[in-house]
Amino acid sequence: MQVQMDRMDGSSNKAAAFPLLIPRRQRLVTKDGRSTLRMNNVQGKGLVYLRDIWGILLDMRWRWMMLFFVAAFLAHWLVFAVFWYLLAEMNGDLELDHEAPPDNHTICVKYITSFAAAFSFSLETQLTIGYGTMFPSGDCPSAIALLAVEMLLGLMLEAFITGVFVAKISRPKNRASSICFTNTAVVAHKEGKPCLMFRVANIRQSPLTEVKVTAVLYQEQDNDHLHHTSIDFHLDNISSEECPFFIFPLTYYHTITQSSPLAPLLREALSYFELVIFLSATQEGSGETCQRRTSYLPSEIVPNHRFTSILVQNAKGEYQLNMENFNKTIPELPVAMETKNQKISEMEVCVNGQHIDSFQICETGLSE
Repeated sequence: MQVQMDRMDGSSNKAAAFPLLIPRRQRLVTKDGRSTLRMNNVQGKGLVYLRDIWGILLDMRWRWMMLFFVAAFLAHWLVFAVFWYLLAEMNGDLELDHEAPPDNHTICVKYITSFAAAFSFSLETQLTIGYGTMFPSGDCPSAIALLAVEMLLGLMLEAFITGVFVAKISRPKNRASSICFTNTAVVAHKEGKPCLMFRVANIRQSPLTEVKVTAVLYQEQDNDHLHHTSIDFHLDNISSEECPFFIFPLTYYHTITQSSPLAPLLREALSYFELVIFLSATQEGSGETCQRRTSYLPSEIVPNHRFTSILVQNAKGEYQLNMENFNKTIPELPVAMETKNQKISEMEVCVNGQHIDSFQICETGLSE
């Protein structure tokens, strides 16, 4: 509570202590993991984009992707409609009576007498609808050559667009969207030591394997440079850095010791920083790696609180998750009082003769 009051008292001095800081500022990484960093005055930026057109299309939002899909096919039909119209004009087919053409004249495409007819013929050729009234003549080599070029380019365009759609649907980023972090982090005591904690959940039934969490602390220095430091987060009694199985919510913690980079930042009210969390996991079905990101600002770290329990057990002995409590926190009691409440709860269970999980008992004692 004292940390929050100090932050409120020192809010007016933030701009003076940190020239780059303003009351409303853009974070480096949004809560859903998108980067807000923009680059200006980059030479050759357009050429770089053209070389990676595949990656650009994959990163497009669906509404822009659908717009690109429609625009690409419309442009293809229009370009070849112009070619068919020019071919008919150069061959003299526009001013002829296609029902009774001269004996010494070969019509390249039957009944192309306007640009609308040329566009319709281009559309039929691209989509292989089938030739009805309009059809190319086998005695016109120019029409056969233009027909072959349009079909080849059309097949290439269809294959490219189809590949982009399949890759966009099946990319690992879609699986990562089912991983959610808590909106806030908390500073609570674990084994008598203060720890910074956050919780992450996999909201799909399919498990993830080889889960690894890394964190980077971004902080502005006095010389207006952005300094980044690695922060270690761990799970309970997991010796390796990776969690082999991710199906239920996990709580990661970082012990705030004197050597921790977060120790002075959490004590100083004027400190501004951004803690970016990276979670990488492997999909069990495909073996692909997905990554989920989020960030926490000083205002999103709640001191002297802990997360409420979401793992419960029903009458059949089955574990269930109450996701309504995923982002909920409760005030943390002093360590001495917490131990006292825990002992009292255990005595009450022994007297009543009820068998309840001790973790739930401790949580109930804290709630009281």
